[in-house]
Amino acid sequence: MVSTVGVIFASINDENIPELTQVRSMASIPFGGRYRLVDFPLSNMVNSGITTVGVITRNNYQSLMDHLGTGKHWDLARKNGGLIMLPPYSSDSEALYQNRLEALKGTLSFLRKSKGEYVVLADGDAVYNMNYSDMVDYHIAHDADITMAYHEEVVEPSRYWITLDTDSNERIVSVEINKPSKSMKKRYMNIMVAKTSFLTDLVTNAIAQGQKSFGRDILAQNLKTIKFYGYKFDGFYGSISSLNSYFYANMELLNKNIRDELFSSRNVYTKVHDAVPAKYTSEASVKNSLVSDGCLIEGTVENSILARGVHVGKNSVVRNSIILTNTIIGENCNLDYVVTDKEVVIRDGRHLSGCDVQPYFIGKRRLI
Repeated sequence: MVSTVGVIFASINDENIPELTQVRSMASIPFGGRYRLVDFPLSNMVNSGITTVGVITRNNYQSLMDHLGTGKHWDLARKNGGLIMLPPYSSDSEALYQNRLEALKGTLSFLRKSKGEYVVLADGDAVYNMNYSDMVDYHIAHDADITMAYHEEVVEPSRYWITLDTDSNERIVSVEINKPSKSMKKRYMNIMVAKTSFLTDLVTNAIAQGQKSFGRDILAQNLKTIKFYGYKFDGFYGSISSLNSYFYANMELLNKNIRDELFSSRNVYTKVHDAVPAKYTSEASVKNSLVSDGCLIEGTVENSILARGVHVGKNSVVRNSIILTNTIIGENCNLDYVVTDKEVVIRDGRHLSGCDVQPYFIGKRRLI
């Protein structure tokens, strides 16, 4: 791996899923029973040989800092480089950054001090397992100014996205912003590689000119003068842009092929918790589900994901649901297509139901 530094945007898309980001940043949203979204880009960087990673915060970042700590679980607790939490300010003032360019401006000092020849930028709002070093090698081989990873998919409506068109050499020739399509499109994954010196100069000039949007002001306006290249990613890519997409991406983990692709090819690291194993009583029935440490199952669980410390009471049925840490479900309850945040209490006899396109959500520490 050539000298490369990593940057992760932890809060850039918080507004996409307000149900779960009222008390945390996007990157610290729990996923798959035991992970956080930040674990995926951070593990990808570590697995790719990147040992200096800056994480850009904005607000509600206490949960993220508690999870990341010193970075020791990712082997990033180092005297030189390692994991570095970057301030949520656009410059030396006390104003929070308002867009991606302002966020990048706040990282310029970090990038220059890192001495990394190349930089990998990634958002903390997606689930995938990618070798970034392959993308850096691709970037160098094509003599690109900026390389942007894309995933071919049918683009669904969300708050903001970019789709790319490339020529036979994968150079980007046109872009579309916020344009839904029923056909397969090359959706930008918010993963970028650039030479560090080129990116710092580009950001400095864009800020000086009052530009706000990377997609509209830099990408779309400079396709002929800046060498933008696309890098195709063929693996599983779960973009978290709404509560529905969060639910769908979690449910995809119940597919063994996707589970193996995400976790078997390269390790995904996370904060280690010391917890007792899950306990199942003689009346318990569990099918096609992921059950984490510390759970107590006395009822029925099907097609669901349970985080640590969840209690499912006697004669209760939980189907097609995501139940986060330390939630207590009483006796004789029936849950179908439900997403709970942490430490929810559901009293005996409650019947709660959503649907596959609109799960029923219960906020943190709610009593139902």
